[in-house]
Amino acid sequence: MGKTFAEKVLARASGQSAVVAGQIVDAAPDVILTHDNTAAIARIFRALGQARLKHPERHAITLDHAVPAPNTQHATNHAEVRKFVAEQGIKNFFEVGRGICHQVLSEEAIALPGDLVIGADSHTPHFGWLGACGVGVGRSEMAAVWATGELWLRVPESVRIMVDGALPFGVTAKDLALKIIGDLGADGGIYQSIEFSGPAIEALSLDSRAVLPNMMAEFGVKNAYIAADDKLLDWLAPRRWKTISDFRFQILDLESLPANAQSEIKNLKSQIQNRAIYPDPDAAYAATHRFDASALEPLIACPHAVDNVRPLSQVRGTRVQQAFIGTCTNGRLEDLAAAAAIVRGKQVAPGTRLLVIPASSQVMMEAMQLGYLGDLMAAGAVIGTPGCGPCMGNHMGVPAPGEVTISSANRNFRGRMGTRDSEIYLASPAVVAASAIVGHIADPREML
Repeated sequence: MGKTFAEKVLARASGQSAVVAGQIVDAAPDVILTHDNTAAIARIFRALGQARLKHPERHAITLDHAVPAPNTQHATNHAEVRKFVAEQGIKNFFEVGRGICHQVLSEEAIALPGDLVIGADSHTPHFGWLGACGVGVGRSEMAAVWATGELWLRVPESVRIMVDGALPFGVTAKDLALKIIGDLGADGGIYQSIEFSGPAIEALSLDSRAVLPNMMAEFGVKNAYIAADDKLLDWLAPRRWKTISDFRFQILDLESLPANAQSEIKNLKSQIQNRAIYPDPDAAYAATHRFDASALEPLIACPHAVDNVRPLSQVRGTRVQQAFIGTCTNGRLEDLAAAAAIVRGKQVAPGTRLLVIPASSQVMMEAMQLGYLGDLMAAGAVIGTPGCGPCMGNHMGVPAPGEVTISSANRNFRGRMGTRDSEIYLASPAVVAASAIVGHIADPREML
């Protein structure tokens, strides 16, 4: 019997020749991720009697959840994180403004295909878009990883989600994710390893691929996975080269690199590909679900649950006071491009505000160079510091009581954005942008 991706990656991480679903293993992560919560985890770590990290070279820390610090409490927390980073000699530390941890670690090629990434963030399944295994854990579990360099995990059952056809005009990976969660329920993937496959998945852009494993956190999964292909490897290899060579520019111009650098990048691609993990054709799955991408339409997750999914046509006309484009789900360049195409030459509706927060400084710079930020600002959008923004309800867009927000984020439970007496609708960036222009939930296909 063949092996699934989860069985293979956890066998490697636990130093075993083979493992099976349901087995408990002691797994050593390749990448250990924390963010603003690093200071709180450090206090637990020290309470365990620990002083030094087991593997500081595997750590990556990003300040992203409340940046710039909105108050003294957050500023003090950031100061504690910086002190801890210096004490422990952590190289992979990313300051305020670099962006959201999941986007930054992807851009920096810190997480690679076949890696086990353990992160103290619930959206760590995000790294499945890189062909990696991303697992989110709590603070106490993370303190144990810091101390021992490993964590016990139960090997999850695996579920295939096969997507046929092609996405129609105006329909996005976000709509596909909402379709899956809406049909199967927010608890439909609890502690499962989701493997995406099919022609519709292979055809997705890299920015779109990242949406799916990220949103599967709202499906309850342990991890989600998309196989690494040439499209991904060609994107990763130069970024990995930049990271290990300490190349000083954030954005690479590959054509301008010398021949020796091009050769090193080619070799890196081969190394990354050799370490990638793929499921066996005869692997056993707990379930298989098939979806037809060509039958999809724009979807909306309505308050106050991510699986309260309805066709856009059923909720269009709902008044919105705030429209938010950003987060680790939909704050990438493709998302800003889609929004800019909608708002170009138009104005945000009176009584509605449009907030745009790029997922990273790289995204922000590219969007600036390509004119997307100019288009958005000319339409009346407010551009924020790269980071999580109002998704956590800390700052930069907390709604007033009674207000409605349409957001490209991943969660819409009551109070998620900081105000219990408000409503959050989830949609693709294009729908969010169209709604900002009209002042109520609108169909972007009618504006292009």
